[in-house]
Amino acid sequence: MFLGDVVQPVVLLALVVALTAPLGGFIARVMEGQRTFLHPALAPVERLAYRVLRVDPAAEQGWAAYARSVIGFSVAGVVVLYLLQRVQPGPGVAPLLALNTAISFVTNTNWQSYAGEQTMAHVTQMAGLAVQNFASAAVGLAVAIALVRGLTRRRSATIGNFWADLVRATLYVLLPLSLLLAVFMLGRGVVQSFDGPRDVTTVQGATQSLPGGPVASQEAIKELGTNGGGFYNANSAHPYENPDPLTNFVQLLAILLIPAALTATYGRMVGSRRQGWVIFAVMFLLWGISAGVAIGAEQRGNPIVARAGADQAASAGQAGGNMEGKETRFGIGASGLYAATTTATSAGAVNSSHDSFTPVGGLVPTVNILLGEVSPGGAGAGLYGMLVFALLAVFLAGLMVGRTPEWLGKKIQAREVKLAGLAILVMPVTVLVMTGIAAIAGTGALGNGGPHGLTELLYAFASAANNNGSAFGGLSANTPFFNLLLGVAMWVGRFLPVVAVLGIAGSLAAKDAAPAGAGTFPTGKPLFAGLLTAVVVIVGALTFFPVLALGPIVESLLAGSGRLF
Repeated sequence: MFLGDVVQPVVLLALVVALTAPLGGFIARVMEGQRTFLHPALAPVERLAYRVLRVDPAAEQGWAAYARSVIGFSVAGVVVLYLLQRVQPGPGVAPLLALNTAISFVTNTNWQSYAGEQTMAHVTQMAGLAVQNFASAAVGLAVAIALVRGLTRRRSATIGNFWADLVRATLYVLLPLSLLLAVFMLGRGVVQSFDGPRDVTTVQGATQSLPGGPVASQEAIKELGTNGGGFYNANSAHPYENPDPLTNFVQLLAILLIPAALTATYGRMVGSRRQGWVIFAVMFLLWGISAGVAIGAEQRGNPIVARAGADQAASAGQAGGNMEGKETRFGIGASGLYAATTTATSAGAVNSSHDSFTPVGGLVPTVNILLGEVSPGGAGAGLYGMLVFALLAVFLAGLMVGRTPEWLGKKIQAREVKLAGLAILVMPVTVLVMTGIAAIAGTGALGNGGPHGLTELLYAFASAANNNGSAFGGLSANTPFFNLLLGVAMWVGRFLPVVAVLGIAGSLAAKDAAPAGAGTFPTGKPLFAGLLTAVVVIVGALTFFPVLALGPIVESLLAGSGRLF
């Protein structure tokens, strides 16, 4: 393994740690309506947005009204984006593909069953897809903040105002960061124009069509909002989206930035920064393990290729390892790190083909998604997903000591546990049931059979239900069957947990504070971090081990290595 394969993740984590507290504190102030350095410039825009929406930001909502606002706003987004695709200049998008894409971008999934540069007009990319990149990320942020308010409030019937949260998250957090990142990307050579395809003459004298478009602006929010949908079909493997190792590193930082910062936001809002760092530690412990396994598995190479006599050792003359499906300008280290990062979050962007990874290398992004993408998860979704697991961990700790569990001064009772169970179980039920249906009825679209074909199906529905959006490859998903079934998985996987999370927030907000006692389990210490990590891993392992054993695990054993690792 090259030194850079070790140094790059360490430097990335160090930068994330350094930026987490300041950005998290800023987000906390913004979402609580406090004044920041951006208010002199943006406060008039915020007030104008409220007038246009006819919203009083001081008029707060109960959890049910908040949930209705989230669902209503998202349904409207699906309708508008669907119609925009159908009437766009040039060829319209087929009805079921348009519906699938509309649901995909509204749910922060960005699953793409089409070639972006060939299918979507510039107006659709800008006014439809890019707008939903902002909106879906802002919805995730709003729901996470609403849950934290539920933890901190006492005897309250409200958890905030969704419309105010939506405007603040977009205006003060997502837009400024996206502007900075877009300018950086533009300076590094990412395309930003309104040009159509240009015919150019290559070095060999052939003619090649090079598509232009407003790429840098969409690339910025694609990463910062953990959306992942690329302007081009090749996503971040395309040099117009991701020209060099520096842009690749900055994209990784952008993907992790907001999910990590929200742990500090949580710590500040609950009045204990230690609580936030505990959540951060669990998230990035899981991320670090997945990155290390992915890079190591790909650097070891493919045992089938090794049996054929090919030299896969790294040397001065070759990168070594399994370079199939990877960009030479990034290599194995940056490709493995990208795969682990984009699936540990809900970004779903790719700079290599996950379908071409070794069985163990491909197991990493699959498991990351199946854990619920809480390591660190998406913009907002990662925090509220991890807090649901934390609630379950507190409940289990209470059972161990034989007393009613308490969390941040709130007693955890039957209602909260039932809602947490619903939020956690929606994804595995959706993934396993729909994978089973597709295995029986939809396997004609598979490019591979056997264990690898099963992994392709599992990955597709896991990616949809967890709102990740990356694809394993080899699955021809642009069919009526998959467009419809994956669309349902995306919608259910996004909004049933959201409603359950908001229900938890409302239930907790209505409770009074319970004083900590001798038997109260401390949730700001390493012991709780260990318990929380175990809960996340065990829930995922118990749920998905059988299907993983039939997919990537048995594929690794069949590859001829005789062992998994």
